[in-house]
Amino acid sequence: MDAYHEQRRRRLADLSKDQLIDLIEDGAKNWLAHDGLWFLAAEKQWGLDRAIELDGQAWERFTVIEAKRLMKRHRIQPRAGLKGLEQALGWRLYAHLNVQEIVEQDERSFVFRMKQCRVQAARHRDGRPDFPCKPVGLIEYSGFARTIDDRIRTECVCCPPDDHPKEYCCAWRFSL
Repeated sequence: MDAYHEQRRRRLADLSKDQLIDLIEDGAKNWLAHDGLWFLAAEKQWGLDRAIELDGQAWERFTVIEAKRLMKRHRIQPRAGLKGLEQALGWRLYAHLNVQEIVEQDERSFVFRMKQCRVQAARHRDGRPDFPCKPVGLIEYSGFARTIDDRIRTECVCCPPDDHPKEYCCAWRFSL
């Protein structure tokens, strides 16, 4: 490790646990803010459909990168099944920002629900309808799950623009 990175690691080591948690949460918020601002600029330039298409292309690659890094960091083995996916979902950047839950159905599947989503909450505060994230969500969640274990199949239970209950914004079924 070079001197610059060693110095940065020492600076991080000097932070308190609360400061480190705040740093992680700020990083996740900054990541999501950039994603949203990029999307709004793309939508303004090319329209909603083209912006969603471009967003899907970016998520197709990012979700694999994120899953592989989480697998390495948290020692999740390839083909770790639903338990590995459950663990990885809990470490995603979104997990630091949104309220999510996993509802066990049986040993071969579970449903993941986004109970509170910062993206949808921001739109509602501005008086806008739900963001139609289903096309990108299909790419994102299926790619993430498939990276954890290529046997996992992903099904959208509901995701905007679909109707959804007030208790959650979207729900995804993962099955082996």
